[in-house]
Amino acid sequence: MKYMGSKQWMLQNGLGTLLCAECENAERFVDLFAGSGAVACFVAKQVGLPVMASDLQEFSVILTEAIIARDKPLDADQIWRYWSKYALKLLPTKSMPNGGKFTQADVEGCRVWSNRQESWPVTRAYGGYYFSPKQTIWIDALRRSIPKEEPSRTVALAALINAASRCAASPGHTAQPFQPTRTGKRFLKEAWAKDIPKSTYQALEIIAPQFAINKGIALVADAITTAKKLRSGDVAFMDPPYSGVQYSRFYHVLETIAKGESGDVSGAGRYPVRSLRPQSKFSLKTSSLDALQQLLKTIAEKGAKAILTFPDHDCSNGLSGELIRTTAKEFFRVTIKTVDRKFSTLGGNAKLAKIGKGREARQMAKELILTLTPR
Repeated sequence: MKYMGSKQWMLQNGLGTLLCAECENAERFVDLFAGSGAVACFVAKQVGLPVMASDLQEFSVILTEAIIARDKPLDADQIWRYWSKYALKLLPTKSMPNGGKFTQADVEGCRVWSNRQESWPVTRAYGGYYFSPKQTIWIDALRRSIPKEEPSRTVALAALINAASRCAASPGHTAQPFQPTRTGKRFLKEAWAKDIPKSTYQALEIIAPQFAINKGIALVADAITTAKKLRSGDVAFMDPPYSGVQYSRFYHVLETIAKGESGDVSGAGRYPVRSLRPQSKFSLKTSSLDALQQLLKTIAEKGAKAILTFPDHDCSNGLSGELIRTTAKEFFRVTIKTVDRKFSTLGGNAKLAKIGKGREARQMAKELILTLTPR
């Protein structure tokens, strides 16, 4: 799925080997910024330690919990057979607008129609923007008919979130949708043509067979609160925000699907009111350093080992690779490794970059991997 700062690539480029080595004699693995769930799920499946993971955003917790909270595979076909059957019954029988020739007037017609669908929260908030009316109706129907029993419920919801991320008509994250402009309408049309049921089933096929060697838990909580639950035999993993913009701005669509409601939305990005979007101290220049110091101090006091990853350059939230290194050395003995990796440019688009209309979606940069040992 689309997730900025995902560690999937790094797990194959040294991080995975390091995690396995550091977890060899540990009792538990704790991921303090779960994000896409890549690291927590890797450890749960490969290392076998019980995993506790947390994040401020509910969609992240669902993606992670779908794998780490169970120790057996599920049958994707069995889940889909009943789930899609009930969703199909909920679809409206009347025709709905489809974008036509993707003129401004055509797309505006989709938005007006979608906004009138008061009983369909995703359609009302995002139809005609990140998704076509038909796509959002399908998302709403699938969300409304999610299996009630666990773990099928969480696995199905994770598949729907994953599918929505991959189908969204946006240049990387759900911060701004494509617009029906001369250069943008091609990308809008391409995204709106994607098949939500098919994408959801494909995601379900991938997620359902995966499981943890030992069951873990995932919870909605900030990193410092979770760190207070650490023990001396734990290995904590930290991948704190590097953006000065709140991550909830980029993932509010996925959060709406996770929760099943959005409240009122506004603006070009269709954002819910700020009070409904999680706010992290790590994404504020005025508090990011204090939050980092408090987090590291808490982990050190608990006597836990830790692994911290962060870009090795200045970042928009006021933190930098050098500041991370210096601060970590106040509380731990620090071993430093640097690897190459690709970073999200927060809305860039490779196709637009090729025609000189924007920047690449991802660019190469250096990433720090710090191993922190209690003194």
